[in-house]
Amino acid sequence: MIDTLAIFADQVTAVAREVGVEGKLGSQGMCLGAAGTWRDLTDNVNRLAANLTTQLRAIADVATAVTKGDLTRSIQVEAQGEVAFVKDNINEMIRNLQGHHVAEQGTRLAQDEPRKIHAYAAGTARLPDCRQTHSI
Repeated sequence: MIDTLAIFADQVTAVAREVGVEGKLGSQGMCLGAAGTWRDLTDNVNRLAANLTTQLRAIADVATAVTKGDLTRSIQVEAQGEVAFVKDNINEMIRNLQGHHVAEQGTRLAQDEPRKIHAYAAGTARLPDCRQTHSI
């Protein structure tokens, strides 16, 4: 029993250090030969580490997409508590950015259209699918 406790303590300490301190997601403990309560404790620590890994990777994946300009994504991972708070806030931020992006495109369109109309009227418009400017 003391050997099992020592192995369990080593494994839990390793998972806690790797996931909680070093940021190495995906770490899992193994307590070979453990049964009963020891097995349950090992499984619970592994479940905790796996949940954190899944949630953080989903958040990081979407955040990376947003930094590259992809506003079509949102975080879909199941979360509760503070992780759900972070998830919901990031998803709201994306929706706000989408709204600003649409408004910005509308402003740009409103600014560009008078210039295009003026170019057509002046006879210097670049016609669609043409490679050079033609007089109208």
